[in-house]
Amino acid sequence: MPKMRAAQVSYAGGPFELVERPIPDPGVGQVRIKVKTCGICHSDAMTKDGAWPGLEFPRIPGHEVIGVIDAVGKGVPPNWTAGQRVGVGWHAWHCGYCGSCRRSDYFACQTGIQVTGISFDGGYADYMIAPSTALALVPEGLTSIEAAPLMCAGLTTFNSLRNSGAQPGDLVAILGVGGLGHLGVQYAAKMGFRTVAIARGKEKEPLARELGAVHYIDSQASDPAAELAALGGAKAVIATVTHAPAMAATLGGLAPRGRLMVLGASNEAIEAAPITLIMGRRAIEGWYSGTSIDAEETLAFSTLSSVRSMNETYPLERVAEAYERMISGKARFRVVLTMGS
Repeated sequence: MPKMRAAQVSYAGGPFELVERPIPDPGVGQVRIKVKTCGICHSDAMTKDGAWPGLEFPRIPGHEVIGVIDAVGKGVPPNWTAGQRVGVGWHAWHCGYCGSCRRSDYFACQTGIQVTGISFDGGYADYMIAPSTALALVPEGLTSIEAAPLMCAGLTTFNSLRNSGAQPGDLVAILGVGGLGHLGVQYAAKMGFRTVAIARGKEKEPLARELGAVHYIDSQASDPAAELAALGGAKAVIATVTHAPAMAATLGGLAPRGRLMVLGASNEAIEAAPITLIMGRRAIEGWYSGTSIDAEETLAFSTLSSVRSMNETYPLERVAEAYERMISGKARFRVVLTMGS
């Protein structure tokens, strides 16, 4: 039986194990993908640490997958065929018939969404099986290394911006210039927003301006809310950091009807004075990544507008080193595994 390499985790908190497994065959409604690249996302820690309720081990992580369909199961729609280059992101499947899905709130599927690398094996492998609902076409203008981080980090920032209520010409702030933030600054600028980057220290200012920010706020040297207010107030703040106090520090800088869009997953409480929210009809909204069509549109926009992720690449054999590089926060700015030819 043909074999493939895979990096699996066998128990919560366990190490990565580079193993050989039989190459799987797709079932009904599924395709098999020959993986080319897979981004390492901070959310992969939910798999490695066993933090997702009901997670079954062993499990192969990875939800920033780019590859080529090489086998198609029964019942797959005819628009998906062998040879197509596709991406697979976080949100892989929703039921389509519950109340939330009928309202197109797929992220809130009451049956329970399927998450790549959590509900089923992900892309830290030479091959993977994915439901056809998870597939996004990858444009020719993106390499597989360029495209991988856009399947989660890019999708989340792009999708939050276009759903923030901001219009071209509005002031929009990106809180954090890291793995998500360096993409958020690019998307905001390309969408025509007056883009503000907020980060700790002055050292990221040159990069933020190079990426498209017209203003930079050093949160260590000044009050972000006061600085945003002096610029006229932000229609939206896209919070890519996980530090709740840093998010709260921007609330007073929102314009009337402005929104703080929370992307950074954390269990910390965001403290907000009710009067700050009431007097400006300001809002705090969490933002979930998006579905496969959102991913496809992210890839298309990135190609047209020349938005690119800054990546460090590692071969699959160095998965443990690559994961530690990501989790340390020292990567500039995303880490991508390559599977060879």
